[in-house]
Amino acid sequence: MGAGHGHGHGHGVDAAADRRLLSGALALILAFMAAEVIVGFAAGSLALITDAAHMLTDAAAIALALVAIRLSARPPAGGFTYGLKRVEILSAQANGITLLLLAAFFLYESVARMIHPPEVEGALVLITGVVGIAVNLVATWLISKANRTSLNVEGAFQHILNDLFAFVATAVAGLVVLLTGFTRADSIAALVVAVLMLKAGVGLVRDSGRIFLEAAPASFDPQALGAELCAVPGVVEIHDLHVWEITSGEPAASAHIMVQEGLDCHQIRSEIEALLAERHHLTHSTLQVDHASADDQTVHCSDAHGTSHRPIPT
Repeated sequence: MGAGHGHGHGHGVDAAADRRLLSGALALILAFMAAEVIVGFAAGSLALITDAAHMLTDAAAIALALVAIRLSARPPAGGFTYGLKRVEILSAQANGITLLLLAAFFLYESVARMIHPPEVEGALVLITGVVGIAVNLVATWLISKANRTSLNVEGAFQHILNDLFAFVATAVAGLVVLLTGFTRADSIAALVVAVLMLKAGVGLVRDSGRIFLEAAPASFDPQALGAELCAVPGVVEIHDLHVWEITSGEPAASAHIMVQEGLDCHQIRSEIEALLAERHHLTHSTLQVDHASADDQTVHCSDAHGTSHRPIPT
């Protein structure tokens, strides 16, 4: 009987560099957001206020990502055997839920303003939209250089990328209002922003929920992986195969592997660990390896909590 554990950590981008890039983007977004709220109320533009609310969630995502970078760097201690790596997933889910709530509110307000359109200052909306495009281009560039394997960082990046489209819609709405006096264009732009917020919120809640429920990463098919591992010579059965993510970008796997009697179970375990690392980038794996009994070539756990896989007869 043998057990093996293989693991690897580390990202290509230095954490200190990430903090500098994220802090720069955060300062830029907060400054523009404050100006946008003032102009939005002055212009009577729901589109600008909606954009500002979206940027507030972007700022929250970046701020929480900065906190998560510090907390996740702490070594495991006490009952937190994985450390605090999932803090970023908690913040990502909170950010996603906030986006959904704000999207619902602005969808309602957009429809209300479509029915009863208020006066809107088209020139202010146009100018602010154009400036917003420039600000978001710089913020997007900064965050794109950070470590985007983090669900928080990637979430913030996608939000700001969505903001680019939102500000384009806002600028177009301002131009339409300025040239034609069609004030409902502002509500239509706000509706576009709300839909983008809804899309981003659903994605964050879904992705963070998969990690909390310890589902396999979206790129993994556990059934196909089980069949692939069973094809390793000498393997009789694999059960209790689990693939999950400790935090975003850090997948892990565990399995109970039965091998034929008389074979070197440690060698087979090493082959499987190498397969997981080289083909699937699963460098954090915990494998329990046992010899199958001579009578039926298999030994089951008394309380198995995963599907079983056996080689396909040839």
